[in-house]
Amino acid sequence: MTSNTHYGPLAELSAQGVAVWLDDLSRELLASGELQLLITGRHVVGVTTNPTIFASALAKGDRYDGQLSHLAELGASTETAIFTVTTDDVRAACDVLSPVYQQTAAKDGRVSIEVDPRLARDAAATADMARALRSAVDRDNMFVKIPATPEGLTAITQVTSEGISVNVTLIFALARYRAVMDAYLSGLEQAAAAGRDLAAIRSVASFFISRVDSEVDTRLDQIATSQATQLKGKAAIANARLAARLTRKSSPARDGSSWLGSELSRSARSGPPPASRTTPIPTPCT
Repeated sequence: MTSNTHYGPLAELSAQGVAVWLDDLSRELLASGELQLLITGRHVVGVTTNPTIFASALAKGDRYDGQLSHLAELGASTETAIFTVTTDDVRAACDVLSPVYQQTAAKDGRVSIEVDPRLARDAAATADMARALRSAVDRDNMFVKIPATPEGLTAITQVTSEGISVNVTLIFALARYRAVMDAYLSGLEQAAAAGRDLAAIRSVASFFISRVDSEVDTRLDQIATSQATQLKGKAAIANARLAARLTRKSSPARDGSSWLGSELSRSARSGPPPASRTTPIPTPCT
């Protein structure tokens, strides 16, 4: 078996146009150079984060100790300290991925940071935090991750209209995916009306896979027929394929202008968390 990282499953996926994202980030990953190694040797072209990932990072090792001690001396609140260290990490990761971002004309090389999940039912607060995250990270290749709740959809339209690129998460059903695309396109229309450069606004929709199968397979087990058993492990992929088809059909904008509908891509998940694949929302032609 060869150890050459230019071959193997990730290399094959990359060659087929699949964007491999790392579902992990930590100060250790950055400082040790491991993230750079994953980019150059394992075909990683993006990073996504969430509060659980950062909680795990903060609980391990001592890379954050100095900064946290300094913030404590300044009298920073817990929330301020968390905001500071996480946006610092995302900014650093954006810089590591900047060459990928430049080489792919902004298609890849992105890093996602999530709004506070406690704001999922507050559209205005979600939009405010998205603005704060963009200002703090201050990098063109960042995504602000926003959940696809009804309130989140309102926030997505608002921040997209302001030129903030989004990663929409927690999408399970096709109906909600359609609503996400509508929210995004509404934001693009408002951005265009305001004279913004639409080419600078990008997005990705995180369409979950394994959690769908976990729920469907449990129900199939309850049916307990041979036909039901044969359907196990198939619903989520079928769901994602329908989402990809929906993306391609949604390329034309509602006002008659054209958006570029991207092909189905996938987000690589590291470790035990449920795997998901992400489908880009139509983005404007450059």
